[in-house]
Amino acid sequence: MAEEFGHGPESPARQKLIEISLGLWEHLKKVADRDADESISLEEYKAAFAAGLLETPESFDQGYVPYIDAVVAIADQDGDGKLTASEEIRWMSSLMNVPEDVSRAAFHRIDKDKDGLITASELVESIRGYYFDESPDSPAHWLLGSLDT
Repeated sequence: MAEEFGHGPESPARQKLIEISLGLWEHLKKVADRDADESISLEEYKAAFAAGLLETPESFDQGYVPYIDAVVAIADQDGDGKLTASEEIRWMSSLMNVPEDVSRAAFHRIDKDKDGLITASELVESIRGYYFDESPDSPAHWLLGSLDT
């Protein structure tokens, strides 16, 4: 993702994203590998993720806020702390292979004030909603595409 946005190996924003990502991975290894086989099964991953990041909105914020801040620092080309639709589409595609039409639709739902930009806090709110908000009209339910398909 960093390369997609022109951040070379020495970029401070890239280094921060790597540091946070590796920290999250190390933590996940410690809590998830229950059978100590040096690998994490799907079942171990789901259990650890639910018990750690998804236990409460507060524990979610502790893990996700720094990560999303680092992602925005990479994708925010003009440094204003906000993502355009183009920037959001590019990072969703490069990091998670989300199709452009899905990312574009998600962007418009995340952009609650309809100013054509999304902030890190709007993005975190949407991701938090993906895990914690069960209302059918939540923008979070469109974050990665329709749940009906």
